[in-house]
Amino acid sequence: MHSPMEQFEIKRLLHLNLFGIDASFTNSSTWMVIAVILATAVFVWGMRQRALVPGRLQSVAEVGYEFVAGMVRDNVGDGGKKYFPFILTLFIFILFCNVLGMVPYSFTPTSHIVVTFAMAAFVFVGVTIIGLAKHGLHFFSLFGS
Repeated sequence: MHSPMEQFEIKRLLHLNLFGIDASFTNSSTWMVIAVILATAVFVWGMRQRALVPGRLQSVAEVGYEFVAGMVRDNVGDGGKKYFPFILTLFIFILFCNVLGMVPYSFTPTSHIVVTFAMAAFVFVGVTIIGLAKHGLHFFSLFGS
């Protein structure tokens, strides 16, 4: 009999030890790679024809692009255009990981706090570095009242 929590277990698929660090390839990393491949396929194949009257896949790619572009435009304005590719990539990655998690017998990498923490930490450090580079120490005064 399987435990209900078994679907959340991370299992090593390929054991890898690099200089004493466990860098094994797991079911979580497998599903992240699958999410990246599928997201890339949707955008590459969807925009392959660039038709004036879009097909289904092109419509999906365009709707995803426009949704994120509108969100960035509404929240950051024109200054956020240079960060759009990163925000789109992060959004699409999380979306595909979560959608794949709804497939029976699959795995949802974003169900583990370490994955969401790593993405959040990367964004936090990136925003802090950009803020300090742009505003210097005055960046921290932007958080006050």
